[in-house]
Amino acid sequence: MSFEKLGLIKPLLSAIASMGYEHPTLIQKRAIPLVLAKSDIFATAQTGTGKTAAFALPILQRLRKTEANEKRLLKAVILSPTRELSIQIFEDLQNYAKNMKIESAVLVGGKDIASQQRAMKKGVDIVIATPGRFLEHVENGLNIENIEFFVLDEADRMLDMGFSKEIRKVHPLLPKRHQTLLFSATYSDKVRKLSKLVLTKPAFIETSKKNSTVDTINQVAYMVDTNRKAELLAYLIGSRNYPQVLVFTKTKASADTLVEELKKDGLKCDVIHGDKTQAKRLKTLQKFKEGSVKVLVATDIASRGLDIEELPYVINYELPSVAEDYVHRVGRTGRAGREGEAISLLDIYEKYDIKEIEKVIGMKIKKEVVEGFEPDPNIRRKDVDEKRLKGEHKNPHAKKERAYNKNNANRPATKKQMKVSKKKRKTTKRD
Repeated sequence: MSFEKLGLIKPLLSAIASMGYEHPTLIQKRAIPLVLAKSDIFATAQTGTGKTAAFALPILQRLRKTEANEKRLLKAVILSPTRELSIQIFEDLQNYAKNMKIESAVLVGGKDIASQQRAMKKGVDIVIATPGRFLEHVENGLNIENIEFFVLDEADRMLDMGFSKEIRKVHPLLPKRHQTLLFSATYSDKVRKLSKLVLTKPAFIETSKKNSTVDTINQVAYMVDTNRKAELLAYLIGSRNYPQVLVFTKTKASADTLVEELKKDGLKCDVIHGDKTQAKRLKTLQKFKEGSVKVLVATDIASRGLDIEELPYVINYELPSVAEDYVHRVGRTGRAGREGEAISLLDIYEKYDIKEIEKVIGMKIKKEVVEGFEPDPNIRRKDVDEKRLKGEHKNPHAKKERAYNKNNANRPATKKQMKVSKKKRKTTKRD
């Protein structure tokens, strides 16, 4: 099937052809006709399958009538969880609409709200925003009476980040007659509850198994001791000559520490996380996309919104706190049908934590050991030892009892013990 058969107009067809789009992905095939038909949508699809085009292209087509209007009214709002993703969606919209006279704006934190308000007064058709900043604009007088499209992109991530309150405040303020499109990479009870609140008789689109990862991604885990993780990471990147690597850590502190370690090994690397300014983060992302930075270390703030063409490797230096975030992390590679590799470095703690991730994605991740980095078999988990010691402290005789039972497990019973066991249990006659 071609994009033309989906009913898209020539200005859009020309724009996406120049971007190299040849055939629509499954989510695009199913979503575009439904959006054009004015249906609410609840869509779950794997990260990297083209969700942005699935809602952006038909919205742009439906808004083509506004091109001739002298006064622009806000007609579409697209909410996303992070600044990076909002900016990425804005850039995609700019490319899709380059043959159309449609204005878009980005409203995210880290920017002066007054300057954003001045830009909005000039008139825009589409706003891409994070939930908190959008609500702030609404409370400061942003007119949303003419909204026709309300899009929640990466809804699961927004809920995980605590934006449920903002979404629930914004939704009742929208016009009664508007079209809501909810897109999510994973499926959860929170997302399902939200869908019941914001959607009206929606069409349900599920293009893959719940919370699954793309088939083109090869997933592997390497067992290693905690204190040798950085060394193994540098060895993998250097010895295998990885051209471009996105590395995820759990915390900002470990991200900063890791970057310093990698720099000592001569690797060109940089870091993005919540403590970096928006300008710094965008500059770092641009360097990574251009290739001047070989290794980008990031916290989960970057697991959404990073759309880097042909990114070959994603490495989990530390596993995410929330198992579902693994899907979004590895979804940065293997995009648009390309192959990619997702590597996880597991220490003695994480080799058990990864079981929860395997339940979420519905598959086993193969575990291997890199020669020269074999885990020390004598290292034990502190939490297990502490639990055992606490138990013995509460019951000082527990250790002696375990030792006695172990020593006497196979010893034959004495005559006295056998005599007691053979005694018949006393019973009473029933009336």
